[in-house]
Amino acid sequence: MANETTVNDNAPGGAQEPGLKKVMGPKLLLFFVVGDILGTTIYSLTGKVAGKVGGALWVPFLVAFVVAFLTAFSYLELVGKYPKAGGAPLYVHKAFGVHFLTFLIAFAVMCSGITSASSAAQAFSGDYLEAILGEGVSSVAHLVAIGFLLVLAAINFRGVGESVKMNVVLTCVELTGLAIVIVFGLYALASGTHSADVDPDPGRLLEFNAGTSPLLAVTSATALAFFAMVGFEDSVNMAEETRDPAKVFPRALLLGMIITASIYLVIALITSTLVPTDKLAASDGPLLLVVKAAAPWFPPILFSLIALFAVTNTALINMLMASRLVYGMSQENIIPKQFGLVHRTRRTPWVSILFTSLIAVILVSSLKISDLGSTTSLLLLVVFAVVNVSVLVLRRDKVAHEHFRAPTWVPVLGALSCAFFASPLSGRPVTEYVIAGILLGVGVLFWAINFAFGGRREFDAAKLAK
Repeated sequence: MANETTVNDNAPGGAQEPGLKKVMGPKLLLFFVVGDILGTTIYSLTGKVAGKVGGALWVPFLVAFVVAFLTAFSYLELVGKYPKAGGAPLYVHKAFGVHFLTFLIAFAVMCSGITSASSAAQAFSGDYLEAILGEGVSSVAHLVAIGFLLVLAAINFRGVGESVKMNVVLTCVELTGLAIVIVFGLYALASGTHSADVDPDPGRLLEFNAGTSPLLAVTSATALAFFAMVGFEDSVNMAEETRDPAKVFPRALLLGMIITASIYLVIALITSTLVPTDKLAASDGPLLLVVKAAAPWFPPILFSLIALFAVTNTALINMLMASRLVYGMSQENIIPKQFGLVHRTRRTPWVSILFTSLIAVILVSSLKISDLGSTTSLLLLVVFAVVNVSVLVLRRDKVAHEHFRAPTWVPVLGALSCAFFASPLSGRPVTEYVIAGILLGVGVLFWAINFAFGGRREFDAAKLAK
């Protein structure tokens, strides 16, 4: 999440305050993209995806990658066209100029951050933590998840300075855990040196859930697997801090997505071959099962620590993003101004932190991890569908500089595919729409209250894009 650029049009002589320092080149941006995508889903929800699709675990991840890849082209055109600001709310506002729609998109992005962090909280309190502290922790998993969110709130309140160079370190740690799964898994399959109670079965890779048709199994699993590919859209917030973004972004973003998708596909193939589908579906720590099967000598505690670090990093980033979005909306006077209160000493938006943390606690107290992951993907798929349409609308807005332009069929197909996987036709249960509706309804209520008491009818959409 990048810092905002401050532009003072009223400065003497029409001067502008300095912009953000351009510190990111192709390599740092690539690490940022990879690090932002990797995280909770592959470590904790792989088994839930397998439970929906069956042994053909690789298929929904491949489909999710294609859908995300199409949408990435739309983001590339927009970030090249408007390199000084990024994010879905800004693009939608530029395209349609409807303030309420812009608000809904911003609030949906905020909600997706909360549901994503909530799923990470449940992942933290699951099988990985149990491998470290013992089976007794499962009886208090609910309290652990809440405690995890409270710790994140405390860190958020204290103030966390984000650095793209630190992101390189965090990404390397997450990649280390995934490398362990890939290297040990491939070696075990090639040499036959896996655990004695493991019976590798490549035939599972073509097996689909017997309880439904293969098509519905794939679409319903893809609706959850798409959660694994989100994060690429956050990179547009780094546009102003990137040298020559119109040239650098396309290669870095697409290469980063290809790298992460390749990692996911290889892990899906290894996981489904080594571990029976029913065991995967029942686990909140599916990759730990793979490591135990492929390398029973490897300390499960060490791998679990890496996994916990990965989900913690994902959750913290998402809660930071969510609280700052709420703060930004209050500063623009489109929700009650009380949400914009800043602590006198810590200089952090304590009310918005409290609000987003409270919602997260309610979610982890009442929902399963798969519901949280699916709701995250539902919210973002709707956002991405609107962004894809925005690209086409903004073709009428010409800019002087050269920028990336996606073939017209790409945003069209991106919008249709995102809309399909966000619709009931994909096999999504009604509960996901109820959850998303309630979350957005809270935002609409705040909007209505603020509007009724003289809230601003005009606002700066760029401040909602961070």
